[in-house]
Amino acid sequence: VQLQASGGGLVQAGGSLRLSCVASGRTFSSYGMGWFRQAPGKEREFVAAISWTGGSTYYADSVKGRFTTSRDNAKNTVYLQMNSLKPEDTAVYFCAVHRPSSSNYYLTTRYDYWGQGTQVTVSS
Repeated sequence: VQLQASGGGLVQAGGSLRLSCVASGRTFSSYGMGWFRQAPGKEREFVAAISWTGGSTYYADSVKGRFTTSRDNAKNTVYLQMNSLKPEDTAVYFCAVHRPSSSNYYLTTRYDYWGQGTQVTVSS
C-alpha cells in the first residue's frame, strides 16, 4: 500500500491547516488510519486516529479540541483538520495504516504502512 500525505505548510500561531492522506494499493475502507508527528530531536508521537468505519476517533491530549480527523472512503482519503495551531505543533506529520488485529491506535508499532510525511511549521 502507498500513502501520500499533503497539505502541510507554514502558518502563524492560531491558524489552521488541513492535511490529506491518499491511500492506494489496498482496500482502504477496511483499515483504521492514524496520524503521527515527529519534531526534530524527538520521537514520533501519536496525534489522532480513526477506525475503518469512521465511527471511532482517538486523539492525543495535546490536540484534543483543536484537531479533527475524518475519512472519505470513496476517495481513499483521510484528513486531519488542525485549528488553533501552536508553535509546539511544528513537526513532520505522517499518516499510517493501522493493523486490524490490534485494538491499540496509540502506538507506532501497531501500524504497518507509513506515508512520507508532510512538514507543518507554526510561527509564533
